[in-house]
Amino acid sequence: MTHPLVPQIIELAKPVAAELGLEIVGIVFHTNQRPPVLRVDIRNPQQDTGLDDCERMSRALETSLDETDIIPDAYLLEISSPGISRQLETDREFISFKGFPINISTSPPYEGKQEWTGKLVRRDETKIYLNQKGRVVGIPRSQVTKVQLEEGS
Repeated sequence: MTHPLVPQIIELAKPVAAELGLEIVGIVFHTNQRPPVLRVDIRNPQQDTGLDDCERMSRALETSLDETDIIPDAYLLEISSPGISRQLETDREFISFKGFPINISTSPPYEGKQEWTGKLVRRDETKIYLNQKGRVVGIPRSQVTKVQLEEGS
């Protein structure tokens, strides 16, 4: 069952999204959690929806929601996209997902392996570092073909 505030929130969110060149895909208000979670799914019709789109929408919508006071009590705002890329590319993404489980693909293989899994430590000019059960491994960026968040993270 849809929460009674959702139609009002959609009414408020649609023009905010449009101003940012985004579309609202869906809104769910999970009131069974403490604090309640307002989840807004967005889509960028011009390109793949990215973390930047989610951040811009989060800031803009948070301001509008605070000004209107539609939700009087504390809540968490979660902006996401049904098709958000699981691939890490920008410096900001590597900083944001520090500590998250990742998969790294290499070509040619590095130390005899093409697939590496562990928790992201950091990335510098030459290597991507991941923690494998307490052991930090530095994989040369020149051999990395793809870095992805592990499914379910």
